[in-house]
Amino acid sequence: MLRIGIDLGGSKTELIALDADGRERLRRRVATPRDDYPATLAVIAGLVEDAERELGARGSVGIGTPGAASRLTGRMKNCNSTWLNGRPLAQDLETRLRRPVRISNDANCFALSEATDGSAAGAEVVFGVIIGTGCGAGVVVRGRVLTGPNAIAGEWGHNPLPWPRDDERPGPACYCGKAGCLETWLSGPGLSRDLSARGGPVLAAADIAQAAAAGDPACEAALARYEDRLARGLAHVINILDPDVIVLGGGLSNLARLYENVPGRWARYVFSDSVHTRLAPPRFGDSSGVRGAAWLWGE
Repeated sequence: MLRIGIDLGGSKTELIALDADGRERLRRRVATPRDDYPATLAVIAGLVEDAERELGARGSVGIGTPGAASRLTGRMKNCNSTWLNGRPLAQDLETRLRRPVRISNDANCFALSEATDGSAAGAEVVFGVIIGTGCGAGVVVRGRVLTGPNAIAGEWGHNPLPWPRDDERPGPACYCGKAGCLETWLSGPGLSRDLSARGGPVLAAADIAQAAAAGDPACEAALARYEDRLARGLAHVINILDPDVIVLGGGLSNLARLYENVPGRWARYVFSDSVHTRLAPPRFGDSSGVRGAAWLWGE
């Protein structure tokens, strides 16, 4: 069986085709037509049709999106690709492609990919976190995405930073309308903002990590604060969900130091005498989201 996955991002749209055992057969990436819903539909349909023509087979289609389909209306909500909000994306694609389509949040797809044949393969409960331009997460239990009745399971980034210090209140303003959300602290822009707010230079997250490794004290202090905040945020998840594995994705997941330093800090916040949850890097890196979209038909 051919499984086709689409990762519908704000700047690029990617397709992958997998065979039954997860072997990659084909991959394509094109620019996403921003602020143009009809063109977005056309791009997705064109990618699928071209892939099936090239491979000589028809496949199932799963879509990873930067939002969720409302359980009330079936229309998209919470998308930072705002031209998708309020649109019946699944229904429109089913009409264009003449078959059922499964849609899930891109963080859910990331978590599903890593739980299926990635760093968390075989684990019963997986929490997949994306820390990059934004901050999101998905939950997979026994190989199935946990969506929830409100289609917001795993919306970790729009919860407040746990156990805030006095100088962390009320926290930076978030685009969602609240202040102090985890996304404002743990995204790449959040790390950059924290350094500059303490009198440091304006640097991208990757440059902060490079400067810290070279011995810059301000950048090292910013990363230490980041690690403690990430430890607090993930400890909150462990206290509620108690996952077997937490997998990090997104640009900041490339910081190797996180996998030692964060578990070294979270024990003081977890309500247990020991913590057996494993923190892991992604096996498939940037490819995990699109692979997870394809695996939506493998659940």
